[in-house]
Amino acid sequence: MGGIGKTALAAKLAQQLQNEFDFIIWRSLRNAPLVEEILAEVIHFFSNQQETQLPSSLDGKILRLMNYLRTRRCLLVLDNIEAVLQSGDRTGGYRQGYSGYGQMLQCIADTSHNSCLILTSREKPRGFATSEGENLPVHSLQLTGLPLSAVREIFSTKGSFTSLETEWQVLISHYAGNPLALKIVASAIRDCFDSNISEFLKFLNQGTFVFDDIRDLLDRQFQRLSKLEQDIMYWLAINREPIILLELQDNFIANIPQSEIMQAIACLQRRSLIEKNAAYFTQQPVVMEYVTAQLIEKVYTEILSGQLELFTTHALVISTAKDYIKDSQICLILLPVIEKLLASFGSAKNIENHCQKILATLRSESLRETGYISGNLINLLRQLDIDLSGYNFSQLRVWQANLQGIKLHNVSFTNSDLTKSVFSEILVAVLSLALSPDGKLLATGDANGNVYLWQVQTGKHLLTLRGHTNQVFSVAFSPQGNILASGSFDSLLKIWDVSSGKEIRTYTGHNHGISSVTFSPDGKVVASAGLDGLVKLWNVSTGACIDTFYGHSNQVLSVAFSPEGKILASGSLDCSIKLWDVHSGTEIKTFLVHNHSILSLAFSCDGKTLASGSLDCSIKLWNIRTAQEITTFTGHTRGIFSVAFSPNGSTLVSGSADKTVKLWDVSTGICLKTYTGHTNTVPSVAFHTEGNIVASGSTDQTVKLWDTNTGICLRTCKGYSNNIYSVSFSPDGEKLASGNADKTVRLWDIRTGKCLNTLSGHTSQVFSVAFSYDGKTLASGSFDSTVKLWDASTGECLKTYQGHTDWVHSVAFSPDSKNISSGSFDNSIKLWDVSSNVEVRTFQGHSEGVFAVAFSRDGKTLASGSIDASVKLWHISNDIEMRTLKGHSNYVFCVVQSPTDCILASGSADQTVRLWDINTGECLYICEGHTSWVNSLAFSPCGKILASGSADQSVRLWDINTGECVGIYYGHAQPVQSVAFSPQGKILATGSQDETIKVWDIKTGECLKTLKTPRLYEGMNITGAYGLTTAQKSTLIALGALA
Repeated sequence: MGGIGKTALAAKLAQQLQNEFDFIIWRSLRNAPLVEEILAEVIHFFSNQQETQLPSSLDGKILRLMNYLRTRRCLLVLDNIEAVLQSGDRTGGYRQGYSGYGQMLQCIADTSHNSCLILTSREKPRGFATSEGENLPVHSLQLTGLPLSAVREIFSTKGSFTSLETEWQVLISHYAGNPLALKIVASAIRDCFDSNISEFLKFLNQGTFVFDDIRDLLDRQFQRLSKLEQDIMYWLAINREPIILLELQDNFIANIPQSEIMQAIACLQRRSLIEKNAAYFTQQPVVMEYVTAQLIEKVYTEILSGQLELFTTHALVISTAKDYIKDSQICLILLPVIEKLLASFGSAKNIENHCQKILATLRSESLRETGYISGNLINLLRQLDIDLSGYNFSQLRVWQANLQGIKLHNVSFTNSDLTKSVFSEILVAVLSLALSPDGKLLATGDANGNVYLWQVQTGKHLLTLRGHTNQVFSVAFSPQGNILASGSFDSLLKIWDVSSGKEIRTYTGHNHGISSVTFSPDGKVVASAGLDGLVKLWNVSTGACIDTFYGHSNQVLSVAFSPEGKILASGSLDCSIKLWDVHSGTEIKTFLVHNHSILSLAFSCDGKTLASGSLDCSIKLWNIRTAQEITTFTGHTRGIFSVAFSPNGSTLVSGSADKTVKLWDVSTGICLKTYTGHTNTVPSVAFHTEGNIVASGSTDQTVKLWDTNTGICLRTCKGYSNNIYSVSFSPDGEKLASGNADKTVRLWDIRTGKCLNTLSGHTSQVFSVAFSYDGKTLASGSFDSTVKLWDASTGECLKTYQGHTDWVHSVAFSPDSKNISSGSFDNSIKLWDVSSNVEVRTFQGHSEGVFAVAFSRDGKTLASGSIDASVKLWHISNDIEMRTLKGHSNYVFCVVQSPTDCILASGSADQTVRLWDINTGECLYICEGHTSWVNSLAFSPCGKILASGSADQSVRLWDINTGECVGIYYGHAQPVQSVAFSPQGKILATGSQDETIKVWDIKTGECLKTLKTPRLYEGMNITGAYGLTTAQKSTLIALGALA
């Protein structure tokens, strides 16, 4: 029975046994988390946050758990396990989708280990019978009720009660001494029987009050509540966790005075139906479970009948809530409602038809009368995977609708109230972020060159700062919080007004990209780190360059001011950290301990310690005064792109290419927590000014806010973009394949410009596509670290090649179509056998990630380009490196070999194209003209013309005999990521981050057609809609909306 005190007893037991175990972890199953989530959390904890890459199978995860239970003394407490058991099934069976718990528990019961598991449950889970007994590993304790003395104590808190001792015993016996039941009964006796237990027992014996169990008690109590009190109970059950009064009041559609809500809350407290802890209100688990069941049943009945009350006044899912709360609401409220509806209507389509009828009736009602109906309908239909294209929600209140990531083509929200709904944002790879000094704003910089300002509390998009033409790798608020600095790979440093979003000033002086910016503590100076190896100081007021620090022998990737502003630290690709005297510009010290590039730096709040994150996967703490290494933090498995100290300096947070965020204890070096949830590199992390929240930005197009105490993700801002990263012609020239940011490969008809097929299967952006020479298959490489082989005619995925441990940035077929080569950010190149799915060999030699691979026409050699600024040539037959071509001063993004196999071309972030003699390694020409990165190259079929696509948004044609530019194509609005000649050589296709593919006539330079897929919100009408910020409207319009 609920309310008997199982949780309290388990907590007391764990407290008393804490010295007997190495690890103790408590997890509540109240909100029915999946067993995979629990296993991940527990394994992270038992491994001291070291093990984050878990097996994909459930069996594998359970085996990892058992390893820790065997090798260490662990206490695992799982509270409220009945939440994952099938309701009404007294045999202890599991809910659909939760049978993995039985598998885990059975393994723990049947396997020898050195640890303990404590379960609390209202019923015994299935599977323990053979392992339970006095001399067996499983023991169970059936809790009995409270004694008379304890019951009297409970009643004394409610008032003074009169009764004989025998009557007390009858009362206790009737409710089996259940504390919660007796609390509720005490309130009923006080309010209805003038605190006379004898009178209550008379009615109980007559059957007038059928309080046989706690459900009967709650039924009776609930019936006696006022409408407002019931509404409060439903809202507390929906919110799932304690909330303050203002949050509760904000849930109501009607403007109910706070005084009325407080009176209703006081009444509910007197009845022991809600609990208060400090300023927060919630319900006991058994009460919340009861109210949730009431809510589900009532909403289901209302939808069936069309008489909508609760469905109008209450949101079943609060789309603006914390991520884990929203997930619980879907799992425990929305899905059960849908299950009941499916049983009644038979299919999702029939439910949709019924919902459309409800929607049609809303047209005649006022906004207030429609309440949460539209938002609830949208969330319900979304969960059923119903396409909402063409739906009409005009003139309606659309609150708490989760519209992130779903197509809303031609949906009408004309004159609708969208105040509390959530839409997708235009977020490509998030490369940088910063929190304002007051903690109210979050700034992010992305791969498209945009800077965004967000409201931290609500996640609302406030402003978009446009001006950069390349990736924004660093953003920083001034100490006063009124201005923001941004540094971009377009070599510009910009200063922005935070309140208006207007650009105040642009600083020029770096010859290559800017990787890091930071303000001095007084806000008068901003420092910048450049890929040109320089560190510069700028006067914020005048824009003048105050000083330039020389000393690094390679790109400078990070800068940080000490808290007093006298010292500036810089970290470089040359593996060194340098300390500079800000006043004199002289170098104070150089630290040389890391084995690889220094990617990130941060000073502690007292200025005595410097933290450095490196590509060697370690974090080091340095004593600034002595220049000695204090300690090294290990645990990340890839490079560490960002580090930040907490405001009090006791903890440090780090973001890594291993897709995780880690929280470290500065004094001990122990990893306190590992935050998992990102699906790609985490280039930036930051602490909230109060130290209780960490923000992380990832190349997976999301920003996440984490609770530092619990490790729970509070909010995720999900971006949407459909950048075109790669294009490839079929051998007959009739089709074009594109690799896209939305994780798909698309096949296009060149003649009509229509999309023929969309190939889905990758779990991250597709950065490279290539047709086989026979045209039968298509290869794709993705940020999910895999290579896929597709049937070009049917779109079927034939094979998935796994072996790389980081992004696959480039794929290429051998001329005989028997092999595929792939270049990855794990620094390797792999050769795959197409027919057998076997890895033939791995080419290793680059010291950094591999951006590009290209076969020679005879198939005997392979060229590669890398972040290490080199081009390498390899023998295919024996993986021996033939030659290294050096000359570029920055990343080599693309390589291509001419049809004659005499010339190799390479394009670089140094803004140049180089033409090389393959046989001698001599650089024949340096083709200059682009004003930003050269992202892609392609030879014409005759080999006389070379095309280049650049981040400067242009395409250039080069004569390979002279190295001269013979043509420039303008038309793209974002960086050009890919270029490809048709097999006939008459047209050129270009793919861009502006989400378009353009087809050009080589002879005339005319753009023949533009290929584009419908955007997420294409044709969505928001004319007259309100409840959106100006920035939100701009975002929706950019995603296809009409206003």
